[in-house]
Amino acid sequence: MDIESRVFLLAIYKKKPDESIKDVMFILENTKLFSLKDGKKKLKELKEQEYVDENSLTLKGIELAKQVELEFKI
Repeated sequence: MDIESRVFLLAIYKKKPDESIKDVMFILENTKLFSLKDGKKKLKELKEQEYVDENSLTLKGIELAKQVELEFKI
């Protein structure tokens, strides 16, 4: 998995309860992590890989996000 997808997954994991996944995508687009077009593509890929459902992480996504968080802390 590429670094942008991993950061996206971590950002979804860390999002506030009142934020949607699309809000997170716009935030990351504003930070120039990826374009909006690429963000939509990455979100589609995360859904296809069953890391994300409609507006939250799946258990599989939560586990991977926790691993990514630990990697970034090191």
